[in-house]
Amino acid sequence: MPDGIFYRMHQRRNVKQLKSGTYKMKNDKGVVEVPHFTEEDIPELLKYAEDLTIIPSFPSVYNMNNGKIRLGECMLWVIESIRQGTPPSLGCKMVLANAENYEAIYFLTDEEVLDAAACYRSWWEERQYPKTRWTIDPCYDEPLCGSGYRWW
Repeated sequence: MPDGIFYRMHQRRNVKQLKSGTYKMKNDKGVVEVPHFTEEDIPELLKYAEDLTIIPSFPSVYNMNNGKIRLGECMLWVIESIRQGTPPSLGCKMVLANAENYEAIYFLTDEEVLDAAACYRSWWEERQYPKTRWTIDPCYDEPLCGSGYRWW
C-alpha cells in the first residue's frame, strides 16, 4: 500500500476515534497529543467540517472543553491551526465576532457552524487559484473574514 494511502487511512482512523470518544488523548508521558495533520489533509478534514456530532472531548493543550464540542467545529479548528501554524484559540469553539466576552451564549449555533464550514470550503477552493498582483482582496487568505465569526 503506498505511503499516502496509509497516511490518509491513519488520519481517517483518528477522526473516527475522536467521533467515538476512543482517541487516546495522552501519550505514555501524560502529554496531550493532537493528531498530526498537515495542509495535505485539509480536503479530507473539510469532509467532516459539517458533521455536528457532539464528541466527548478533543485533544488540545488549550481546550477547556466548555460546552458541547462538535466534531466539525474541531475539524475547522484543526484547519485553522494548519493555516496559521499555531492553534488559533483556547479551544475548538467559534464565537460571534462582536461577542462581549467568551460566555457560552456567544458560541455559534449549529446553523452558524455550517455557515463557517461553507466559508472554509470557499476559502480552500479559492486558494487553489494562484494569487496575482491584480488580486486585491483583504480576505484572500482569511476564511472567516466578513463572516461575523471568530475563534474563541
